Amino acid sequence: MGDKGKKIALNGLLFALILALTIVAVFHGEDLHAVRQAIRSCDSRWLLPGLGCVAAFIGGEAVILRLLLRSEGQRLGLGKCWLVASVGFFFSAVTPSAGGGQPMQVYFLRKERVPVAVGAVTLMAVTLTYKMVLVVTGLSLAAFRLDFLRDHFGNMFILFWVGLALTCGFVALLMLLIFHPRLARKLADRTLTALERLRILRENPARRERLWAAMDRYHETAAYFKSHMGLMALVQAVTFVQRFALFTVPWLVCRAMGLTAVRWLDIAGLQAVISVAADMLPLPGGLGVSEGLFLTVFQPVFGQLVLPAMVLSRGTEFYCRLLVSAVFTLAAALLLGRHRKREVDL
Repeated sequence: MGDKGKKIALNGLLFALILALTIVAVFHGEDLHAVRQAIRSCDSRWLLPGLGCVAAFIGGEAVILRLLLRSEGQRLGLGKCWLVASVGFFFSAVTPSAGGGQPMQVYFLRKERVPVAVGAVTLMAVTLTYKMVLVVTGLSLAAFRLDFLRDHFGNMFILFWVGLALTCGFVALLMLLIFHPRLARKLADRTLTALERLRILRENPARRERLWAAMDRYHETAAYFKSHMGLMALVQAVTFVQRFALFTVPWLVCRAMGLTAVRWLDIAGLQAVISVAADMLPLPGGLGVSEGLFLTVFQPVFGQLVLPAMVLSRGTEFYCRLLVSAVFTLAAALLLGRHRKREVDL
């Protein structure tokens, strides 16, 4: 097994371990029979659309990838873009800090003759618009519904602020790298020099060369953004719809459990801030934190039914999405790049 295979296996073991710990922590001491009964009593007519929300989430990124790649002269069909989107979701879910998603997407795009530089710029645009949804939503709720959030988060409210600060910092760093590459390069150079003088890092010219090469790719992204402003506005709009499709799942669970007085915007907003709080944490798929936050944040909404509600909501928006993306990731491994194999055989 090569280094890449070992890394994938290690990430898989880490995911399985955290998942097992999450299951034990969530269900320890709970009446599992009562949880099953509560789930069985739900109106499935409201739960089935949750699967449509998952499909809309994956399909949304497929549409975005197709739009961005076509603007760069890469005509990849919607079906293949769906496969690449699924690859991203799967590897992001099972790797810490979602670090494995984009490298694997670049790899599969390369199999379809999409140059690495084009794939990297495309996925950078996807990342920025994805994070912007969380930033705009988090800041809006902090500005206009702060008491509402505080009432629902309780003692865990600090996690919202930490997550929002990390996400805002990440977006600010991306914007600096993309739109002010010279300033970013100066800051990076000074930081490396300081770390080397403090003997935290050894002097390594090759490290600087790799860093400058990576930063040059961000400069290419800036040029792309400036020349495709209309397209980027459209992509941002699609990303909002894509993200809020997934944020709708807890509201569907509310309706399935007979809670008809809840407002969609309130429930979707609460799910959005859970994503803000868990998105930047170095845990695969936000495991453990997302479940714990759901049980706390939605306690005032579901009351004693909060555990079965979490099972249904998290089971649909994350675990079902993970299963679906795993199936299509396998399909991507089998189908993408087949034309290159045929050419070699010929």
